[in-house]
Amino acid sequence: MAVLRQLAVVASSIMLGISAQASDLAAKPEVAAFIDKMVKQHQFEKESLYRLFDQVVEKPRVLEILDRPGTAQPWYKYQPNFVNSTRIARGVAYYKQNRATLEAASAKYGVPAEIIVAILGVETDYGRNAGSFRLVDVLSTIGFDYPRRAEYFQGELEAFLLLARAEGGDPLTYKGSYAGAMGLPQFMPSTFNKYAVDGDGDGHKDIWNNQTDAIYSIANYLQSYGWQKGGDLTVQAMVSGESYPTLVAERFNLNWTVAEMAKFGVKPMGEVNLQDKAILFPLETSPGVVEHWLGLPNFFVITRYNKSTLYAMSVVRLANAIAAGAA
Repeated sequence: MAVLRQLAVVASSIMLGISAQASDLAAKPEVAAFIDKMVKQHQFEKESLYRLFDQVVEKPRVLEILDRPGTAQPWYKYQPNFVNSTRIARGVAYYKQNRATLEAASAKYGVPAEIIVAILGVETDYGRNAGSFRLVDVLSTIGFDYPRRAEYFQGELEAFLLLARAEGGDPLTYKGSYAGAMGLPQFMPSTFNKYAVDGDGDGHKDIWNNQTDAIYSIANYLQSYGWQKGGDLTVQAMVSGESYPTLVAERFNLNWTVAEMAKFGVKPMGEVNLQDKAILFPLETSPGVVEHWLGLPNFFVITRYNKSTLYAMSVVRLANAIAAGAA
């Protein structure tokens, strides 16, 4: 049976003009185990899944990208990538074009319209760079050829196949980033299944082409992670002594109130609710010059979208500029 299976894969690849890399993937025992799981747990049809994986093309360059060591940029280099005149102007135009939808989503979820627009701007430049990889290719490549992240990406592949079935779409037609993030808001498949919204009631959650669905989905995501309507985002802080680096090291955990941070030598430079929890993070505004900021609960929620204080601060700064321009 194994020999027949491999012969069938080769024949299918020849007929479809698929590369040898595709047939290699379909013949892997890990893929067979994954298919068996999808059949048993989600009632997929086995031969349909084999036909799908026969057409998957592995993307080894994706693995090369994942293996590159990440180099964190200082704020003064990071910010201009996302907060610049072009990104602001496009954001203002997007806000004005979609004002009614944005304001409706804001009213429903409590998330300011400019924050939604800024996330779209930082993630995909308002849809201009949403990714051109076939999702089934990249999720399969990482899921079956990258042991360090195999479990997570096989889970995302499972979630992707479920969403394609639910949406009635062909899995071979969905596109996204090299790491499997999808659509205007760059949701991973599991995130889509939890938080994507059919904003216009047409029966589909189309975050690739439907602005309403993308806008509502971002707002729903942020609200689900605890967005507080009308809550503050940031305030600059003064730091002193030797204890405050402890808080910087914990900046992805919302453990301390602003009042409690005083014992670490942290003092807000503006009005803030001292009982609000906050995180402390540095911004290198020019070489060797560092400011410290408090990120309040809504700022922390933005870091749930992308676990980076530089990302979250870019969203805040871009949102402020867009709001001013769209007023």
